[in-house]
Amino acid sequence: MNIIDDLKWRGAINQQTDAEGLNKEVNEKKIGLYAGIDPTGDSMHVGHLIPFMILKRFQLAGYHPYIIIGGATGSIGDPSGKKAERKLQTMDQVKYNEQCLTKQMESLFGQDGSFTIVNNYDWLSKFSLLDFLRDYGKLFNVNTMLNKEIVSSRLETGISYTEFTYQILQGMDFEHLYKKHDVQLQIGGADQWGNITGGIDLIHKTQGADAKAFGLTIPLMLKADGTKFGKTAGGAVWLDPKKTTPYEFYQFWINTDDRDVVKYLKYFTFLDRDEIEALADKVKNEPWKREAQRRLAEEVTEFVHGKEAVKEAENITNALFSGNIKDLTVDEVETGFKNMPSMEVSADKKNIVEWLADDTKIESSRRQAREDVKNGAIRINGDKIDDVNAEIDPTASFDGKFVVVRRGKKKYFLARIK
Repeated sequence: MNIIDDLKWRGAINQQTDAEGLNKEVNEKKIGLYAGIDPTGDSMHVGHLIPFMILKRFQLAGYHPYIIIGGATGSIGDPSGKKAERKLQTMDQVKYNEQCLTKQMESLFGQDGSFTIVNNYDWLSKFSLLDFLRDYGKLFNVNTMLNKEIVSSRLETGISYTEFTYQILQGMDFEHLYKKHDVQLQIGGADQWGNITGGIDLIHKTQGADAKAFGLTIPLMLKADGTKFGKTAGGAVWLDPKKTTPYEFYQFWINTDDRDVVKYLKYFTFLDRDEIEALADKVKNEPWKREAQRRLAEEVTEFVHGKEAVKEAENITNALFSGNIKDLTVDEVETGFKNMPSMEVSADKKNIVEWLADDTKIESSRRQAREDVKNGAIRINGDKIDDVNAEIDPTASFDGKFVVVRRGKKKYFLARIK
């Protein structure tokens, strides 16, 4: 199975230009290919991963991927199908974002020379306005540009000339990489089809009608319930561990719906066909084991954050499920209980009933606190407390920084020591 056939099996191809020609080209040589990302933020989220997973597959198959960090295009903003114009960022912010995205790409693709990161500011910034209009503006037909879906969707609400010309700049990127690095294939999301074909048309006009340039887009990723992939109640799922902790990242994948998990295994892991099909059987015949979800969470978390992050996420997950939290590190407690109800308390020792009702407000009253303690419904740092006369020492565990309270089977609270 060649790389294109593998992508088809994974359901990762939406549209191709000259599918027969591309298939022949990838069989004959290790072509160069690229995808781009604009530095509109200081981190990618999981939705951004989709085209770069395709690039990674090509890299692993021996092809040379190029990644464009859009220092130029990111400074003006693309139409992106939204109703409103993008807010322009300062160049200092753009440069900071470039640095952050570059580090993330190096983490995903390695630093062994098997891929290349470039910045389109390096060539687009060298064009004067007159050069741009004479050398490139003449080659783009306005009627054709207006018919591109990403532009036509904005015509009722309006689009600035700045965003309107974005497709020309993206076409210039493809032409530049084609000429300088023999890059023949551009990868993009389904909404980039118009921009990709515009770049191919430009290459044919400047390099000759027989120039071998191709485009491939990826299907729009939707969850089984029809909602957008990558969004949670808390917002986007980021690759930056400061924005989305590795534990939260792991939880995002492990909570995947049964209806989506096989699709995600094909898209976001490098597991082979036999293993994925075996996991698909487990989803069908033993869904309660959630083996496919665990494998998905392990694979994607390791790819983005490394093996140690997987180990930490699994430690926290297992501890919360079993209630045995004693062996968690201070950092794991901080991570695992980040989004659980929390409060600040003093380091003073106190009667358990008073502490639960008065200091932490975990219990609504002292009467309720006594009842829950007597019934064995309260655990402090993993230990069951059933004596209403017990004294709690907030500094006794987790380096004196936290007290973890479990009420009932699943309700956790985190008390932070002042």
